[in-house]
Formats: sequence, C-alpha cells, structure tokens
Amino acid sequence: MVYGYARCSTNEEKQDLKRQTRELEKAGAQALFVEYEHGDAKIKQQLNLLLEQAQQGDEIIVLEVSRLARSTKQLCDIIETIRDKKLKLNILGSITVDCTSGTLDPMTNAFLQMSGVFAELELMIIRDRVKSGLANKRAQGVKLGRPELTKDDLPAIFFKYYPEYKSGKMNVSEFARVCDISRPTIYRYLSTVEK
Repeated sequence: MVYGYARCSTNEEKQDLKRQTRELEKAGAQALFVEYEHGDAKIKQQLNLLLEQAQQGDEIIVLEVSRLARSTKQLCDIIETIRDKKLKLNILGSITVDCTSGTLDPMTNAFLQMSGVFAELELMIIRDRVKSGLANKRAQGVKLGRPELTKDDLPAIFFKYYPEYKSGKMNVSEFARVCDISRPTIYRYLSTVEK
C-alpha cells in the first residue's frame, strides 16, 4: 500500500493542501492522510494513525521533511518507527528511505537528521520573523489580536438557544453542540452577553 501524508500548520480556511494532495496522488499515493497541525506539535493524530495503520513493506510519501516534523527529535522518532515497522519513506525529489529490511544505512540516517535540523531552523527563523513583525506593529500603535466582540457580532443561533441555557435546560456542552461551535467560543459569547 502507498500512503500519502500532507500537513500544514493552519486551518483549511487559511492554507490549502490541494497542491500537496495533488502531487502525492500523482506520485502514486493510494490513500491520503491530511491534517492541519503545527510541524513541531507533539501529537499529530493523522500521522500517528498512518504510522499505526501501515504494514511491513508499505510506502509513505511526503513532499518535504518539514511536512513530517519540524523537530529533529520528532523526525528521529518517526524514522525509528519506519525502521521498526519495515516501511519505505519517500520524500519526493529528495530521498527514499527503504527500511523494508529493518535497517537504515548510516548515510541516509545522517541526511535525514540534517534535513530535520534545517526544518527546525526554518521554523525558528519564521517564529523570529513573526515576533519582529508583531513588535513592529505594536510600535506603530496597531492594536493586535481579535477585535472585541459586541452583542451585535454574535450569531442569531446563539440567541435562539441562550434562554434555554440561562434557564438551566441545557449545559455549556449542549449549548455549544446545538450552535455548532466550540465550548471556548460559547464562553467567549457568554462573557460578551453577560458583562
């Protein structure tokens, strides 16, 4: 079986994975695992599911090392799993790591670890650039963060079920479910209405 793994760090409204998935399918991926998660996140549910599901001899395709991990330690852990499960990892246009025999040659291992170091470095540079940009905006007097909510900004569905919540007929979890929004958002809306 050939699996493709695509990842980007923000939700689908802000970043599009179509390019990654299209290239993975073109490279022969029969099943795709896609997720929106930061590269250095300790838990990547879809990647973990893929590694758990893959069987000896299966191939995993990714476009770049940074799609797997932006932490050298995490990348080493992934490589160890690939070796232990006797899988093949194909980083398109870069390197193919064939661990189907249960071994990994030292040069390939070193190359992957160096790639992991550069992916981690890139993430640190991006974070520093963002911090610098935010500091610059603050210095210019720009107010950052979410705009303050008013009652007029809240969706009608919130007000439809708000009386039931206030009367105790539903709890916060039920209120969030019927409004199809998260609990933290419900708490934000409640603080806006009740201040």
